[in-house]
Amino acid sequence: MTLVGSIGRIVAALTALMVTTGITRAQDFNDYPTSARVEYAFGCLKANGETRQAIEQCSCSIDVIASLVPYERYVTAETVLSVSQVRGDMGGPFRTSEQAANALNELRRAQAEAEVRCF
Repeated sequence: MTLVGSIGRIVAALTALMVTTGITRAQDFNDYPTSARVEYAFGCLKANGETRQAIEQCSCSIDVIASLVPYERYVTAETVLSVSQVRGDMGGPFRTSEQAANALNELRRAQAEAEVRCF
């Protein structure tokens, strides 16, 4: 076996490894269902004006959030946000729970990062 043949095999193996890693990362990044991305973008558009620029910024924002917060934890944080707005005793545990606060803080940090990167 020649040196060129060995180098060619090494390059091919490294290329295959990089492609596999890229596919895995893309799957991790795209674990948010389209409906969740659209729902976020729709709310973002309502809050930031319904312009072409806002579409770009809002779609960028959910992409950044998706890269930082796994979908399962995003759902948890969104649920906490929604239920904590219920008045009285029903929403109390969601306003005072440490677990709920941690979920909200993670989402808020991701939203702050998205704000810096996209707006």
